[in-house]
This record gives sequence, structure tokens and C-alpha cells, in this order.
Amino acid sequence: MEENKDNNIEEQNNIEEQNNIEDGVRIQQGDTFRVIPLKGLIDNWFIDYASSVILDRAVPEINDGFKPVQRRILHSMKELEDGRYNKVANIVGNTMKYHPHGDASIGDALVNLGQKDLLIDTQGNWGNILTGDPAAAPRYIEARLSKFALDVVYNPKTTEWKFSYDGRNKEPVTLPVKFPLLLAQGAMGIAVGLKVEILPHNFNELIDASIAYLRDEPFVLYPDFKTGGMIDVRGYNDGARGCKVQVRAKINQLDKKTLVITEIPYGTTTGSLIDSITKAGEKGQIKIRRVDDNTSRNAEIVIHLAPGVSPDQTIDALYAFTQCQMSLNSLCTCVIRNQHPEFTTISAILKENTDRTLDLLSWELKIHLDELERDWHWISLEKIFFEKRIYKILEKDADSWDEQITEIERAFDPYRPMLKAEITRDDVLRLCEKPVRKISKFDIKKAEEQILDIENQIEKVKYDLDHIVDYTINFYNEIKRKHGKGRERKTEIRNFDNISAVAVAANNEKLYVNKEESFICTSAGLKKEQNKDAYIFVSDCSDLDDIIVFRENGTFMVTKLQPKCFVGPEKIIHADVFHKNDDRTVYNMVYRSGKAGSPYYVKRFSVKGITHDKDYDLTMGEPGSKVVYFSANPNGEAEVIKVMLRPQPKLKKTSFDYNFADLMIKGRASRGNKLTNHPINRIFKRDEGVSTLAAREIWYDDTVGRLNADKRGTLIGEFSGDDKILQIFSNGEFRLSGYDLSTHFDDDMTQIMKFEPSTTFTVIYIEGETKLMYIKRFEIDEDTPLNKRISFIGEHKDAQCLMINMDILPRLLLKFNDSPSGKQYDDEELNVAEYIGVKSYKAKGKRLSTHDVSSYTFLEPFEPQQEEVDEVEEETTEENTEQDAVDNTDDMNPASNGSDDNFFSEDDGVQLTLFE
Repeated sequence: MEENKDNNIEEQNNIEEQNNIEDGVRIQQGDTFRVIPLKGLIDNWFIDYASSVILDRAVPEINDGFKPVQRRILHSMKELEDGRYNKVANIVGNTMKYHPHGDASIGDALVNLGQKDLLIDTQGNWGNILTGDPAAAPRYIEARLSKFALDVVYNPKTTEWKFSYDGRNKEPVTLPVKFPLLLAQGAMGIAVGLKVEILPHNFNELIDASIAYLRDEPFVLYPDFKTGGMIDVRGYNDGARGCKVQVRAKINQLDKKTLVITEIPYGTTTGSLIDSITKAGEKGQIKIRRVDDNTSRNAEIVIHLAPGVSPDQTIDALYAFTQCQMSLNSLCTCVIRNQHPEFTTISAILKENTDRTLDLLSWELKIHLDELERDWHWISLEKIFFEKRIYKILEKDADSWDEQITEIERAFDPYRPMLKAEITRDDVLRLCEKPVRKISKFDIKKAEEQILDIENQIEKVKYDLDHIVDYTINFYNEIKRKHGKGRERKTEIRNFDNISAVAVAANNEKLYVNKEESFICTSAGLKKEQNKDAYIFVSDCSDLDDIIVFRENGTFMVTKLQPKCFVGPEKIIHADVFHKNDDRTVYNMVYRSGKAGSPYYVKRFSVKGITHDKDYDLTMGEPGSKVVYFSANPNGEAEVIKVMLRPQPKLKKTSFDYNFADLMIKGRASRGNKLTNHPINRIFKRDEGVSTLAAREIWYDDTVGRLNADKRGTLIGEFSGDDKILQIFSNGEFRLSGYDLSTHFDDDMTQIMKFEPSTTFTVIYIEGETKLMYIKRFEIDEDTPLNKRISFIGEHKDAQCLMINMDILPRLLLKFNDSPSGKQYDDEELNVAEYIGVKSYKAKGKRLSTHDVSSYTFLEPFEPQQEEVDEVEEETTEENTEQDAVDNTDDMNPASNGSDDNFFSEDDGVQLTLFE
């Protein structure tokens, strides 16, 4: 019985021990085991681990902007610094004295620092941030500290030190960095419970912002990336926690069939970008033939388009469906301050870094001042020692060395007021240790010069301390002068327009409709149909499009495109792709309101906002209503219809015409106007209609560089039909284009306007070959090719456009430099219309003046008079005949067969061709 009882007790203890182990961790201590509850592990071990990751790995310190591994790498490189390159493998090995987490983490961090091209001067294959190619092995690549790093990162006199992890070496707590390095390099890291993502900023802009802060001036900072591209900073919010930005690739149109990506978004590589483009092409979202990667030092991805594809629409589709546009969301500016993580903003970091730079510079000046005062004291002591022959005491016999030292100290008593510090016994002993040969060579005059130089230096240092803000500003300006060249902003700041994926998606599907059975389907759905002949092709579309369907009973609905979809039960009278908020498409309709014998109504309406898969009634809702005529007009056309009535007794007129232009366009819920009370036999279109819509106002928004019809930006004009837009560029080129809202514009465009063929342009430019100043007047022909940049100042690379004027009768004021002989010339007012005639844009023009022009200003133009206009019209033929006899070489076309006899000197006052 007792044995069974003992067994039961032991079994119960084992069960209790097992339960304790399940609630905690069992740890062996000697011959016994101890169980630590899980709550205790979370309170202690987990918090310790989280703190270690946050403080020692992932989050940068605000004072110097470095994570621990980066700081240890730079300290190690300073130890090895001798002006020559060191193998990265050697740097990694030396850094392991300070960093306990292995060589892999050190090597990766070192390569990351080297690719930022700021603190480390690299040699060898360090990878490529554009392509994402990795660096070569550490034994093959080399590095040394950059001159910038040596200027701003190190100063052992102002560095706080601590022991390394094993206690064998000393490492800096933080480096005395005199620059906002954290903002210049950016940072990214993931710790326990938080992440860090600080975007890099422009080197020169950081210096300018620091100077502005020191001057109590406002400043603003935005990210800048080495990969270039474009950025929309409207959601940046000073880098506060949760902010976001959008980045885009820079895409240029090489020709109508080719696009080139020259700059890629931050966070992508050419490989990932090409993969996203290829996938979009496979899905049919964009239509391309192939993609070539020609990236080397600079990014160059060439996209060859399929025939008949719009380059502008493809650019928008690239932004909508590929990595050509990326959103960087939930950015987090987190730093370590006073051994605790803290969320802050970009401007707060810059202010604190600038204040720290000021404090460090002040500290360095005080140290330097102390050194100068010590030098002044020592040299003055030496001068007195030799000039007053106090050293002679050493030649006398004395009972002891101490007595001699004491006597020397007493000899200095008359001169103590001349010194700025007390004379210590150490000073006297140091003087007595000088060899006799140095005593004989001591130059008192040289000592006085040294004292004077030190006093001047002390004055300058004290002045700098009293004006420490100006001294700090000068320090920043010097850093910018020495290291700012080539660090200009690479990422263009733009406001991105919202691109509708539906609007820019390529047509990768075909829409078919079965009107009798009320089905719509795509190509994929049509393949499964047995009765394919019942389906009618409607149009090309994309898989993102909405489809609008009108039925015979006067109802309609909008639904998403599907492989096959039933949209009945009534018969379909019209189906097409639906564009939301389209106010240009107008539907013309005649319907019977009710059963047979009911009156007929006519209405015009447009469909804008809708709810998907909801039925809308276009009639008055009477049972038996039926649509007897329907047309869809993409530009608001209003046709004329012939209405044939059913013959009836006493009905004299059995047909009549109706013009939809007489009917106002109203909402879809309107009843419309009564057409007739008599039964209609049939209706057919008699005449094609013209648009009844007003010309469309087109605006240009320079913040996003796009056209719009929403009255954003500058009004260009009212457009309809074949109207065109004229663009003028800074390099003396122009381009004609349509007014489609998806049109893209080049960055060097200086003017945009509605094209008027009658506009006369007056241009002053530098002719490339002669480097002389010319003037020309020309009109642009309506037949000029669209979407092609054409030069109006010649093709010479040195040609330069100076000024463009569009006055009818321009008036120009010229001022001149003195001649080499000192002769002065009076100002000249020029009637440009009399000075030079209107020719083709290919004409070379006429030299502005034989004198050296210093300035040119267009004045208020002359007012054209009707009498002069009439005279000009009468004399046009005669004048043109005479002028053509002289100016028969106005065409720039190199293929023209003009002889040398056609060229005249500038003094002859005629236009010359730019090409022989």
C-alpha cells in the first residue's frame, strides 16, 4: 500500500512538473532544473533582444547619422588610412575588432556605403545601383576614405570614446560629424516593432537649408535620388511618420515607334523594371514588340512599340501598369536620441545636425585657442629665458640642482606680469633641458615674429568664436565649394497627374454583341459559342473597360466587360464602350411612351455618372414603351431624320423631317419633346449631322505638364476639328501637335499656344556658323508635319535662340558697344516689318546690325493702319517679284540647288540661306 502511494505521489509530481514546463522554459542549474515562466521571458529576454536590435543594428543615431556597423567601418578605415586604397577584405577584417556580428554584415554595409558615393572612394567593381548587379568579392575591390569624409567626419580631440565589445580596443560613441549625413545618405532598417525609412536628400540643398536655418530663414527639403527620375512630394509632409511620395521614371519619345527610359524610379532596377513592362505586355495592358536594355553608366531602356500604337497613351500606360511609377508609402523618420528611439521630421533632424555642427566648430576653436595660448606662453618664456640671459644661472656652481631651479624661478619674477599664465616648475625644467647648441642658435627676432603671428591667430580665433554663426556659415560654404560640384539635383520635382488605368489600357480584347438574345462577349467568350454568326463585332476594347447597353424597351445599364454576359431580357439596340464623365458623346432617341397608339417623343441626352449593373429608364416608365430610333454621336452630332407615318384616314401629310439640332441636350431622365401623336411606320436618317457642341476649352497645367478641360492652369484656347497646338522650345525648335489630353510635353518647352497659321514670328538668334546676331520673320505652314520637332534657327550645334516676338508690326530698340577704336554709336529704333520681310521658317534671315549689339528690346508695336494694309495688298505682287529676284535662296533645305550667285553680304540687307 505504501509503495503504491509513493508511486502515485511521484506520478503527480511529474504531471505538475510537465505542466510547469509547458508554461515556461526548463533550465538546468547543476543537478537540478529550474522553470522560468514565459511572462518572465517576455519581460526580460524579449525586451533585451528588441532593445539590442533597435539600438545596435537597425536605427541610426541622430548625432552622426550612422548605424553602429557603419560607424565602426569608418573608424576602422581611419585607422588604416594612409592615402592609399585598402582591400575591402582587409577593412572587413580590421572592423571585426569592433563589430561582433560577422564579416557578412560588415561587407554588405561597406558596399552600401560605397555605392552612395559620399564617404568612401571606391576602386573596382562595386556593383551597379541601376541594374542591381552585386559587387565583386571583397578580395577584388578596394576602398579608402573620401576627401569629404576626412573633412567633416573625424576629429579625435572632439570624439567621445568607449571600449569595444571585448574590452581590448576603443571605439567612438559617435563620430563628430559636421554635416547632416543622415539626410544626405538616407537610411533603411527593420527593428522589433518599428521600421526606419529615411529617403536621401540633395547634398547642396542640405547645405543651403543649414545656412538658411542659421540665418533664421525658412527652408524646405525634398528627397533626391542618384537614379534620377521624377518625384511627387505633395504627400511628403516633412518626412513625418506615415508620409508618402510617388516616383516616376523619365520616359522620352525617340520617334513614333520607340520610347526610351533614361532615368528609373528610386527603389527599382532596370531588371525589375523590364520584367514589369514585359508582364504588362503579356497581359495586353500595353502593346509592345520588344524591350532592349542598353544600360551601362546611365540607364537606357528602349521600348519598341507595336504598329499603330499611340506613344503618348503608352507612356501613360507604363505609369499605370508597370514599375515606371511607384508609391513609397508609410515612410518613417525614426532615430536614436539619448539611447531611445524617437520619431521626428526631416527639418528637425537638419536643425539638430546644424546645431551640433555649430557646437563642434565652437569646441574645435576653443581647443585651438588653448593650443595657441600655450604656444604663445612657451615661446614668450623662451624669449625671456635667452634674451635676459637667465640661462647663465646654469653655468654657475650651486650646492644642488634644486637650488639652481629655484634661482631660475626667482629670476623670472620681474617678467611674470608680461606672461598670460603662471610659470610652473615643469616649464623651468623644460627650459633647462635645452642643449647648449640650441641656446647659441636661438633667434630672438624670429621668436618675436612667431609671437606676433600667434597673437594674430588668437585674435582671429576669438573673432570667430564671437561670430560663431558666421563662421559656421562660411564652413558650410567652403564644404559646398570643395565638394558640391557634380552633386546637383538629379530628381525632378513634379506634380503627377492622376492616370486612369481604364483610359490608358491598350485594347487587348474585342467586343461582340448578340442583339436578339441580349448577350455581349469578348473574343475568348466567342470561341465557346456554337452560333457565332449571331454575334456582331462592335469595337476593340480593354479588359478594364465598362460596357454600356441600350435596350429596345428604353432602358440601359453599364456593366464590366466579361467573357460572356447576359444583359437582357429585352432586345439590344446599341452596345459600346462606356467612358465615365464623357460629356461629348450625345445620344439621340425617338421612343413611344406606352403601348401602341401612344404619342412619340424625341430627346437628346448624355450619360455621365452611373452605378454598375443598375437599370436606368430613358422613357416615362409606361408599360409597352419602345425605342423606334436611336443613334450615338461621339462629338454631339445632330442628324436630320425622315419620319414616315402610318397612312390613316384624314391624314394628309404622311412624312416629315426632323432636325435634332433644334432640340436641346438634357439629362437622361428628361421626358423629351413630343414628336407626333400619329403611329410611326419607320424612321431613317436623311442627312448626316454636324456637332452642336461648342468648341472645347483646353487648358495647360504647368505643374503636371499636361492638358486638361477642367480649367486648371492656363487657358490655351477653344479647339475643334483639326485645330493644333504649337510648342516652342528653348533650343530654337517648334512642334505642332493635336489637342488630345494624353499629349506629353518635353521639359525644355518654353511656350505653348493655339496654332494660328497667320501668326508672324520675329526671332533674334545667334547663327551657328558665323556666331553673328541675326533677325528673321516667318510664318508656319499648315502642312507642317505633326509631332515632329523642327528647328527655325538652323541645324548648327552652336545656333542659339535669343528672343521671340509675335507682334504684327514689331518695333525694336538696339543699343551698341563701342567700336575697337573707341567710336560710340547712337541707339537705333528699328521698324522690323520694313527692315525684313516675312519668309519661311527655313530662311536664314538678315544680320541684325553691322555694329556690335549690346542689348535689344522690343518696344510697343506700331498700330497697323487700314490704308497701309490696302496699299500693301495692292503692291504685294510687284514687291514680291522684286524681292524674289534678290531673296531667291530663302529655303533652308540642303537639297536646294542654289548657286553661289544667290549669296549676298549682310550690308546688302537681304536674307541668306542657312545651307549652301
